This record gives sequence, structure tokens and C-alpha cells, in this order.
Amino acid sequence: MAEDYKPMWQELGLDIEKHDALLEAVGQMYGENFLSQENRPKGMEYFDFVVSEIHGLRIKELVDARKAGRTVIGSFCVYVPEELILAIDGISVGLCAGAEFAFDMAENYVPRNTCSLIKSALGFKLAKVCPYLESSDLVVGENTCDGKKKSHEHWQSIIDNLYVMDLPQVKNDNGRRMLLEEYTRFAAKLEELSGKKIEAGKLQESIAIVNKKRKAMNRIYALRNADPAPISGLDALLISQVFFYDDPVRFTDSVNAIADELEERIKNKQGAAAAGTPRLMVAGCPMAVPNWKLPAIIEDSNAVVVGEELCTGERGHEYLTDENGSSVDEMMGNIVDRYMKIHCAVFTPNTERLEKIRDMHDRYNADGIVLYNLQFCQPYQIESGLIVDDLKKSGIPVLQIDTDYSQEDAGQLQTRVEAFVESMKG
Repeated sequence: MAEDYKPMWQELGLDIEKHDALLEAVGQMYGENFLSQENRPKGMEYFDFVVSEIHGLRIKELVDARKAGRTVIGSFCVYVPEELILAIDGISVGLCAGAEFAFDMAENYVPRNTCSLIKSALGFKLAKVCPYLESSDLVVGENTCDGKKKSHEHWQSIIDNLYVMDLPQVKNDNGRRMLLEEYTRFAAKLEELSGKKIEAGKLQESIAIVNKKRKAMNRIYALRNADPAPISGLDALLISQVFFYDDPVRFTDSVNAIADELEERIKNKQGAAAAGTPRLMVAGCPMAVPNWKLPAIIEDSNAVVVGEELCTGERGHEYLTDENGSSVDEMMGNIVDRYMKIHCAVFTPNTERLEKIRDMHDRYNADGIVLYNLQFCQPYQIESGLIVDDLKKSGIPVLQIDTDYSQEDAGQLQTRVEAFVESMKG
């Protein structure tokens, strides 16, 4: 970061000393994991820049937008509809939850055996190191798992701009009605906060903007079935992570540009790894910035990640919202229908997710699947048993990994992943 952003961070109320330590650690991790890669697509230079300015220029854009009267909405989950936020000329940003930071402070509020994502979100807030949180006019917490649901009771005592959204956990007519009611309530909150009415024309335009962003991501993912893989799993994950932070139109243009480049790389048989390199797909819990541990270990074990069944992956952008509709009510129904398709482990029964994982394995020409769970994430860990059994019956090699954000188990994970990769070469 060439510009001095410290006055801005101080105005936002960040703890500068702790924030500097965080940025230094993330910068080192980024250099080791990303900039050390060989034969990267040139288009990744844009995403390198975004990460270098992720707490700088992007935060300045948010601060300036708020001064100009726009509303910033921060959230943690793919179930928070960006379409509605854009419809009030708002800005949707993902919040910090991907590093083991200030866990000692977080554990004053939640038990030690709480998943890393929940403790990380609390830690970033309590340590005052997340400028996205401090730049948000509204922080949306969603009641997916029980851990998040109960942690929101603590959030209420920490911040005064928390909005909690309920989500259904069964995919039936009652679940759809519940989500429609919640999105309608959320839309009313957005209108109240911004002083702007959601109108049909603006909502239709917003749906189109978000769909274009998703289509661009789907282009990237569809190209990853080539051998050699034209992009590393680390770089693809990074693009999926930036999906939640960047300006949507600028992001879409940048992703389409790199998709064009990947098409040329495929024609020239140019890959991030050599042809014939073992191809793995990762399925499970989301990986927020800077949680790059597992894909880095996989790709350091002479394999390449070719797809992610994660919220920071295909699950987050696969489905499009129907752009047809002449009224807000009709388009609201289209939005609900789109988000009801997402296969999160909080749903029961969740056989569609089993089918999705098998389908992705085939589409990406994967040799095996790494099933990734955060420790103490009950929905994903409990569902893993069903998935492992199903994959084994289908003859698909699978390795289940239960871990957290620390590096303490990195050596052990490396040994397990290397053995898994080696087993597929026979």
C-alpha cells in the first residue's frame, strides 16, 4: 500500500498496532502461498493488487461511498441477497472471519470448542482489526447453525448495528415461505436504513448485475476441467474470495478477462501444473481470507485443486436468479427460488448435496475428493459421514480433513494429503 491509510483506520476506530500485525502476517502468508507460484495467469495481477489494497483502497471506496449517501451492508453468508442490497444503491461486502486472531478474546464469549469461523469473526471485532465491520452501516448475521445463532446474542452486546436473519432448514413449501418472509423483512430494513424504495426497474437491474458476476465465475470454473488445469486451486479460491469484497461490475470485467486468458492457455496446453497431475476437488466448509492452508498443502503435495464445493466456491455462485418479472413481488419470488437451491449442510435432508458433489467430481474430471470440515462445525462434520459412505460406494477416493485455522497440524495434514495423492497414482 503506497498511500498512508492509518488516519482512515484510526477514524474507523481500529487498533493500529494489532491491525499492523495482522496485515504483516497476511502479507507474508500471501507471498509464500501465491506470489511463489510459477506460471500464473497474467490476469491474477489484478487480484494480487486487490489483496494488497484489501484494507486500503477498497475501504477508502467504502468510506467515500458512505459520505456520498450510499449504504454499506456487511455479511458473513451466501444467503444474504446482494440483489436487494444493490436495489437500494447499497454496497455488499463480506466480513472478516478467516484467521486465528484474538481467539483468547473471543473465548470470553463463546466456548473454546466453537468453530474457528465464529471465533474469528468475534476476534476481529473485539480486537478492532476489521475495517469492513467498522465501515458497515448494517452487519447481517444469519441463523444457519446453532453456533452462529447463539453467538449473535453476544454480538448484540458488542455492536449496535446487528441485523439477524432467520433461514429455513428444510427445503419445502414452508421453508420457501419462511425465506420469502425473511427477505421481505430484510428489504424493508434496507429501505428504512437507506431512505430509498426498492423499485421494480432497479431490482431487475440489480439482479442482472449479480447474475453477470456469477456467470463470469461460472466461466472460470467450467474451464478448470481441462488437463492441464489452466489455473491453480489457490488462485481460483482467491478469485472466489474477492467475489465477496470487490465492486461487482469491476470484478466481473476482471474475471471475464482472466477467463479469456484461461481459454488461450487451454488452447496452448499451458497449465498451472503439468498434464496428468493428480486432480482433487475440495468440498465442505467455507474458506474466508486468509484461510489458504488446505489448498496450499494440497498443491504442495504434487496435486492440483480443480473445483470447490464451498460457499467460497461453486456453491456461492453457481445458480442464477431469474431476471424475468414485472413487479417487485414477482422478482422477490425469483430471488427466493434461487437462494433455496443452495446446498448448505444446515438443510435436512440434504441428499441434493450428495448428488452435487458427485456431479462436480465428474465435471471437473477429478481423481478424488478432499472433504474439508472446520472442527466443531456440527452440520458439516455430521453430514460428512453420509458423504464419505456415499462416495466410497460410488468408488470415488475421498479423504476427510477436520482442522481449524491454526498451523499446528500443517505437518500432519501434509503427510495425510501426500499419502492420499500417492494412493491415486497406482
